[in-house]
Amino acid sequence: MRPVYTAVAGHVAAPPEQVFTLITDWPRHQEWMFMTTARRVGDDGLEAYTGARPFGFLDTMTITHWEPPSLLRVTHTGRLVRGRGAIRLRAVPGGSRVVWAEELYLPLGVLGQAAWPLLRPLVTAVARHSLRKLAALAATG
Repeated sequence: MRPVYTAVAGHVAAPPEQVFTLITDWPRHQEWMFMTTARRVGDDGLEAYTGARPFGFLDTMTITHWEPPSLLRVTHTGRLVRGRGAIRLRAVPGGSRVVWAEELYLPLGVLGQAAWPLLRPLVTAVARHSLRKLAALAATG
């Protein structure tokens, strides 16, 4: 199967150092990432649960690139979510430009591929909502 792509970008009125620190404060993910809790597992592992238990999914990840304050890359290794993700930050006037991109291999084979055109707008809207919440959280310090 071929991967699918999604990406969102937004402005955060805080410097990249502050935004990167907030993004990588895993217990605080629930404050900005839609219906998601996260925790660090070992040196380079992450676990993120999205949903309301028992209706949700566990997204396990390995951190593959750590370059504060500008880049975080992960490999999604879970049963449902597989692929690569990245969050890139760049200083711009008035704060930071944040780009969140995902290259994912969908579950359910051909059915997953067929559903992507319907799911992509929802996935993108949820990611944009999360970036807006991140920006609001960063603005409050």
